[in-house]
Amino acid sequence: MIRSFAFPSYPRGFLGLRTLHTSRILYNDMETVHIRDTNHFRQRLMDEGKFSEEQSNVIVNIMIDALRGGVAHVSQDLASREKLTKLTYQQRVDFSKLREQLLTADRSEIHNLQNEHERIRKDLETMRNKLREEITKANAGFKLDLSLEKGRIREESSHHDMQIKEIDTRIDQEVTNMKMQIDSVKTQVMQWLIGVCTGTFALVLAYVRLLT
Repeated sequence: MIRSFAFPSYPRGFLGLRTLHTSRILYNDMETVHIRDTNHFRQRLMDEGKFSEEQSNVIVNIMIDALRGGVAHVSQDLASREKLTKLTYQQRVDFSKLREQLLTADRSEIHNLQNEHERIRKDLETMRNKLREEITKANAGFKLDLSLEKGRIREESSHHDMQIKEIDTRIDQEVTNMKMQIDSVKTQVMQWLIGVCTGTFALVLAYVRLLT
């Protein structure tokens, strides 16, 4: 997968780069321009143009001066081969320095981005650990509260069970006492009935004897 990478924009002068420019080389040591066979042109002017020898010399001299002036004017923007070689070498050196400085700046920027990424990753890991600890503490607190609540409910249930057992025991005792009282009353009633019946039977026998 190819990722596109945008170079960061640097302000002017940020990299400390030397400004590259093309120096205008003045060709001061230009050699004298020689025009060969000026006599041929002078003779042609005399033969074909019907100029005198003096006029031909003046025209040829004017042409020579004009050519020399034109060549000198053109040569101001030209350089010798040695100077061009030096200029080319200097430009290569400048471009090499520019390339190295750009690569250094890119490496520094990438290193800074990597450090920032690592810092953010560590911060996220720290936050994740803190969140995990908080969740663990919350779960532990919830479990503790739940355990305490269960213990309290268990204690209350045990207390209620004991109270219920005590009430059942008291009810059983009351029922037993009531049964004993009922049995005692039954015994007394039976004894009273037997006494009444015996007395009545004795009275009846006595009455019968009196009648007989």
